[in-house]
Amino acid sequence: MTAGEVLCKQVSVFLENKSGRLAEVCQTLGRAEINIRALCIADTSDFGILRLIVDQPDEAVAVLQAEGFSVGSTGVLALRIPDRPGGLGTVLGQLQEEDVNVEYMYAFFITIAGDAVVLFKVEDPMVDTTLALLERAGVKVLTAEEVYRL
Repeated sequence: MTAGEVLCKQVSVFLENKSGRLAEVCQTLGRAEINIRALCIADTSDFGILRLIVDQPDEAVAVLQAEGFSVGSTGVLALRIPDRPGGLGTVLGQLQEEDVNVEYMYAFFITIAGDAVVLFKVEDPMVDTTLALLERAGVKVLTAEEVYRL
């Protein structure tokens, strides 16, 4: 697999930390018939970063920008991790052995055939190295298209 096949477009929205802003994003996407598949939000006292996996990432960026939101996108990997005690630790240990820095991660709300689906953001220069390592370790990586259909 190549990075182009597996990197999912994550939509990142920068939000003022005030009541109603998160609802506005979700309602905007809903009106555009864009389905949210996974999300995470990190906040400070002044602003937050909402990270989303949606079924139509390019359309989501365009729609949110048109509504005045500050939006960007970046590539993340969706890995199938055995949904059992130690499953995530094993994969993280394999990445650590190769000095792959995981900048952040979050999970989907579903499992596939007993595996959890976890999204990983690794440093851009490490994507191909990370893919090769994951393949050698037998970790299943979903294609972007598989993720968008979840």
